[in-house]
Amino acid sequence: MVEFNQATAGQPTYLQGFGGDTSNAVIAAARAGVQTAYLTRLGADTFGDALMALWQREGVDTLGIERDETAPTGIYFVTHGPASSPDRQSGQSGHEFSYRRAGSAASAMTPAWLTQSPHGSQSPTSLIASAKILHLSGISLAISPQACDTAFAAMQLARQAKTLVSFDSNLRLKLWPLERARACVRQAVSLCDIFLPSLEDMTSLTGLAEPEAILDWGHQQGAKTVVLKLGSDGALVSDGTRRMRLVGHRVPLVDATGAGDCFCGNLLARIALGDVVFEAAHYANAAAALAVQGYSAVGPLPYPAAVRALMKTSTAVA
Repeated sequence: MVEFNQATAGQPTYLQGFGGDTSNAVIAAARAGVQTAYLTRLGADTFGDALMALWQREGVDTLGIERDETAPTGIYFVTHGPASSPDRQSGQSGHEFSYRRAGSAASAMTPAWLTQSPHGSQSPTSLIASAKILHLSGISLAISPQACDTAFAAMQLARQAKTLVSFDSNLRLKLWPLERARACVRQAVSLCDIFLPSLEDMTSLTGLAEPEAILDWGHQQGAKTVVLKLGSDGALVSDGTRRMRLVGHRVPLVDATGAGDCFCGNLLARIALGDVVFEAAHYANAAAALAVQGYSAVGPLPYPAAVRALMKTSTAVA
């Protein structure tokens, strides 16, 4: 989606950027140094052109993207203010989302689209089969019933091709009812290899508030690896045998939009490059700390030199 991020709380001035959780994650992964491709549908409009140009500038393969002549590209607004002010102690992001994506081109995807070749080259199915990791999110499931069906079909295709499946819970209750979200997220976790939830999401979805219990829940549903994102408090990592706690980095918080997506993209990139999940999580934890220091979802996504520098010099806090 195209993003309009409020520059000053209470003022009608917005910075135009780009968002969409899996888009943020794939750009983060590309900046981390891996080969990436994105699968989605866009309107044949100016905003769609801008997103295509963004991905191409970032080195993300766009051959699996379909343009729709009849449905628009989605947009969303990020607002900041007293009701959603940043809370450094709790790690809350201090932002609120307002979506204009109903009836968007992306929401009209269907399982049949996975076998099509938008540019006469590779179909989404062939791109999934050739990838090391397929990454999806709760928003991938939430934008429409047919998009949910498409996401599940893509996960099944990945499993058949021995492609790892990664899933970020990313709960947005403005997009769907809680009971449907609970059922669909549970199904998605059963189909994934790497589960990347947040503490807030999992408390809403399961009623669990204890991080260790959330790790147990993820493994019980079928995920081999669970990495629980704890915002400014770091992360908790489990491979089913070993568990490790990562503490947060002490950094100035400007805007946490997309920080969780940055964590996911960098963690998956490092896994694709050969890191074990614990090493990858250390890197992703530092990358996310850099991402909160600027406005918008994409602009502050870091490159490896900055991440390595922070890992060497930053003070982490428990």
